[in-house]
Amino acid sequence: MSQIPPQKFDAEYVAHLRELLDMAVEQIGPEHRTPAAKARMAETLVRNAADGITDAHHLMNVAVRAGEDSPA
Repeated sequence: MSQIPPQKFDAEYVAHLRELLDMAVEQIGPEHRTPAAKARMAETLVRNAADGITDAHHLMNVAVRAGEDSPA
C-alpha cells in the first residue's frame, strides 16, 4: 500500500476519488445504497486519502466496508 504525505487534492485526484466512490457504491447491496451510506463511504475515502493512502483497491475496499456497515 503506497502512501504520500497529506496534501490538498487537485481536481484530477478529486475526480479519481469520485470514480472510486461510484465503483464502491455499485459493489454494495441495493438495500444499502442510501444517501447516508454514500456520504459515509465518501467520508471514508477522503479520510483515508488524506492520510496518504493512494492504493485504489484499498481505498475502494474501505469504502465498500463502510457502505456495507450502513443500516439497511
